[in-house]
Amino acid sequence: MSILRKAFLILLAVNLTAISNGQQVPFNPFSHRIFSPFVVNPAVAGSKDFFAADLLAGFVGENYSQIISSNGRLTKKDPAYLLSSETYRFTNIGVGGALFNDMYDQIQTSGASAAFSYHIPLNKNSLTFLSVGAAAKGIYHHYDGSEDISIPEKEFIFPEVDFGIYFYNPAGYAGLSATNFLGRPEDPDTLTNYLVPVSRHYNFIAGYKFIVSRSLKIILEPSVTIITNDSLSFDPRESIEPALRMYVGNFCLGTYFNDYSKVSFFFQYKYPRFYVGTFFALPKDSPFFKKSLTAEVAFGLNFSHKKAGNTEYGHW
Repeated sequence: MSILRKAFLILLAVNLTAISNGQQVPFNPFSHRIFSPFVVNPAVAGSKDFFAADLLAGFVGENYSQIISSNGRLTKKDPAYLLSSETYRFTNIGVGGALFNDMYDQIQTSGASAAFSYHIPLNKNSLTFLSVGAAAKGIYHHYDGSEDISIPEKEFIFPEVDFGIYFYNPAGYAGLSATNFLGRPEDPDTLTNYLVPVSRHYNFIAGYKFIVSRSLKIILEPSVTIITNDSLSFDPRESIEPALRMYVGNFCLGTYFNDYSKVSFFFQYKYPRFYVGTFFALPKDSPFFKKSLTAEVAFGLNFSHKKAGNTEYGHW
């Protein structure tokens, strides 16, 4: 191998490591921040009026990723009197869980998480809440290694924890969370300097719904996600991820700027018992047939007792 080629491979490996240092776990599919935000902030678990299960799958070229998750608020059955039907009421406890798998070239990162949240009502109607949550994760990371740059095969199994706080009501929400709080594990092999692509991140999310037409059920929801790490560095194009949703009845169409070099859009349609959705990201600087586009699909089930799409008091 020529010296120039070896230097190029080492530079490439260092560059990939630097990029992966800023990744969250799970990082893909991107659309979990839209369809399953409790994966990033455990305090979101149980903030809706139903118990849901979600399946997300993403594809970028030959790389792929999946997340299976569920979350909801625990309910308590009220006693039925005479001919009255059974009724249910929510407790203050929310729960959630997720399984994730991300394959990127020679790297696989998989894991499972379990989230717990506690929701404190802030008004008499129990429509405004402040919740706190935590999640425990177990993560498996495998790297095939590279003979060209003398890095052997690597395998890690390690724990992680997330924390979050979340304020919400039917009109708006805001939350702050810390993910992968324990940081990355150390490489026990002193002969190499391989960094596991897991690092602590701090996430802020906020959004608000503006009613455009009550009769047509049209609502606009601008939102923003702000992400940074332990360095507290702040690059607007890297840290600020705005999004815009437009709801028309049970249909939702929007865009999410997680990557400013791409044009992103998603849609979601909610049926009484389930929803379907998709997310696409197209490169701006080249035709899509020259660069792999990002394509993700989402499917969810509504396990609420109402099983209704648009309810007067529900959030489904």
